[in-house]
Amino acid sequence: MHATIKQRRSLLAALLTAVLAAMVGIGVATAPSAAAQDNPFERGPAPTVASIEATRGHYSVSTTSVSSLVSGFGGGTIYYPTTTSDGTFGGVVITPGYTGRQSSISWLGARIASQGFVVFTIDTNTTLDQPGQRADQMQAALDYLVDRSSVANRVDENRLAVMGHSMGGGGSLEAVRDNPDIKAAIPMTPWHTTKSWSRVTTPTLIFGAENDSVAPVRTHSEPFYTSIPSSTDKMYIELDRASHFAPNTSNTTIAKYSISWLKRFVDNDTRYDQFLCPLPQGSAIEESRGTCPFG
Repeated sequence: MHATIKQRRSLLAALLTAVLAAMVGIGVATAPSAAAQDNPFERGPAPTVASIEATRGHYSVSTTSVSSLVSGFGGGTIYYPTTTSDGTFGGVVITPGYTGRQSSISWLGARIASQGFVVFTIDTNTTLDQPGQRADQMQAALDYLVDRSSVANRVDENRLAVMGHSMGGGGSLEAVRDNPDIKAAIPMTPWHTTKSWSRVTTPTLIFGAENDSVAPVRTHSEPFYTSIPSSTDKMYIELDRASHFAPNTSNTTIAKYSISWLKRFVDNDTRYDQFLCPLPQGSAIEESRGTCPFG
């Protein structure tokens, strides 16, 4: 009887050991797969303040030019990560302001692309084009990027964004009002005669400038921001002592929060929430508003 009980205990111990080993094995095998499936659009290493403030991010970047003879807009330059091992990337079209050319916003091209995006800085058909015309040209540039460009296979057609300066910023508001499938908008010191954007449902980050005499924040950026419904994820950052032309030269505040906004809403990467909520503050920021926490 004693031998039988001992054998049973040994058998039970062996069985428990096997079950525990199997459970551990399953955990090891499935955990990485489950984690990888949490967000298939996550690109690049975990972000830090230093990484989003850097002039270059994790990815090496190449460029390709688009002729001004292209239909729908005035041509431009595409900046894209050179790797193909991380899958496709979100696409971003950036548009200059009144009388401006792509050179005025080109500093954003490689800076944002190196964080894991395909960025298209464009020229407009004429430098005098109005916001509505610029909105149409942004949409044409997005279509070109995903359908006909030489890097179309690197771009996720379902993860697109627009940015713009001045009339280009006003155009970006009009673009997302007309096409809510665009995932994010970043108007920079935007100008537009329309003051209400109650139909905008795309997450929108507006940069205003405290000393803007061309598109004063009280008659442009602030009412634009206020008019966007509170049900839409939105943010307003006013640059301290900055002019209307702040987006035309390298600006760390614009870059770091633009990168964070694009990562959060184009890539659905919540690792970047930490840079947006609580609301941004610092010596370069006069004021910030937003709908934290994001939906």
